[in-house]
Amino acid sequence: MSSIPVQASSSVPPKPQKNASGSRTDIAWKHGVSVDGGTRKIKCNYCSKVVIGGVYRLKHHLAGTQLNVEACKSVPDDVRVQMWEILKSSQRKKAVEDEDEVVTGKRPVEDDGNATPAKLFKKKGGSTQSTINSIFKKNLREEACDEIASFFYNNAIAFNAAKCEEFQKMFELVSRHGLGFKAPSYHEIRTKYLNSKMEETKKIIEEHKLAWEKTGCTIMSDGWIDKRRRTILNFLVNSPKGTVFLKSIDASHITKTADAIFKMIDDIVEDVGEKNVVQIVTDNAANYKAAGTMLMEKRKKLYWTPCAAHCIDLMLEDFEKKISVHSETISKGKKITQFIYSKPSLISLLQIHTKGKDLVRPAVTRFATSYLTLGCLMENKGGLIRMFTSYEWTVTKFAKTSEGKQVEEVVMDKEFWKDIVICCKGAYPLIKVLRLVDSDEMPAMGLIYEAMDQAKEKIQASFNGVQRR
Repeated sequence: MSSIPVQASSSVPPKPQKNASGSRTDIAWKHGVSVDGGTRKIKCNYCSKVVIGGVYRLKHHLAGTQLNVEACKSVPDDVRVQMWEILKSSQRKKAVEDEDEVVTGKRPVEDDGNATPAKLFKKKGGSTQSTINSIFKKNLREEACDEIASFFYNNAIAFNAAKCEEFQKMFELVSRHGLGFKAPSYHEIRTKYLNSKMEETKKIIEEHKLAWEKTGCTIMSDGWIDKRRRTILNFLVNSPKGTVFLKSIDASHITKTADAIFKMIDDIVEDVGEKNVVQIVTDNAANYKAAGTMLMEKRKKLYWTPCAAHCIDLMLEDFEKKISVHSETISKGKKITQFIYSKPSLISLLQIHTKGKDLVRPAVTRFATSYLTLGCLMENKGGLIRMFTSYEWTVTKFAKTSEGKQVEEVVMDKEFWKDIVICCKGAYPLIKVLRLVDSDEMPAMGLIYEAMDQAKEKIQASFNGVQRR
């Protein structure tokens, strides 16, 4: 009996789907578990959130796209990037398939007469991809900016540092590097890169020295007092190429005599080179003036010039010390501000009546501050009068003290406010010139003489040309 051959079946068993029960091969399943045995509800391994919508929705949850699902806040960075790349890849693949369907005619489209495969591809695939890209990048930027801001806050870094060119360039170069950028270590910053910057700075200084030989230069002295009450003098050199810092000297023991100052400045001229120096600019104090005269006698080709800002500051000092209405009014103004700002409860009361405005205005020079404070008092005249006539002031313990009564009397005195106007009329034209010469925006040498003439004319006009006033 001959055997009957059995024909092999030509049918191939269907390939199990990725998300079918018992065959969950999608990579996203490594990061979540089924809640009810199915594939619709999946619990995230990192934040325990139950995502409804299958592994596709879980991928968006892990990638942080926030497309119809909340972003996971605990997912590791490598997993988030991996899910993001998978989503991008699937979007690109879908966009290509959609374009093929349009080109082959398998999917009908509305023809406006201008439709092309390129336009349809851009319209169909580009918008979704762009949305995912923008959302993901926005989330990453928010996290990065939050850490950058914390770095500023925790290390007491001035907010103005964010405006400097190096700050923006730093992040541009980090972004070019891409993922895996390793920040410089403490040791690298204090040795390797510091030494590199020092060498770079020396090269810049050498370039400036060449410019000094060609065009000449000005040596400028800038003095200040530190927290230990030491007198520090900074010396800078200016030329058409720019201004560079030369050195800083502790001059606490030599600023009292003209001879010592002369010796110090003469040494600086020797360092820069006498043939390169056109002028020396210092303060206009008597000892500096005498030292400048001695320097010009020794070195015939250079000039000593007083600092214009310091000269105007000394004029304002003379106003305050030698004109009685100025000294008395400034003294009363200081009494008001010192009384209020020494008591936190009164500061709060003041800001209620002045709508958050302060009385003391900062300035770059000492004596200008006194007049700017008077001007600020005048601007807030109404708020101060309301404050010292309010019920809140009358019930405070300060209203019953002798100092409080004196300050209240000053604020309510009409003559005090008239005196402020007189003081500001005399001082503000000079303060305007002071701002001009103390600005870094433009050279003031060509403007100072005209500005001073205008200031004199304005002061005369303010008092109707009456010299006594």
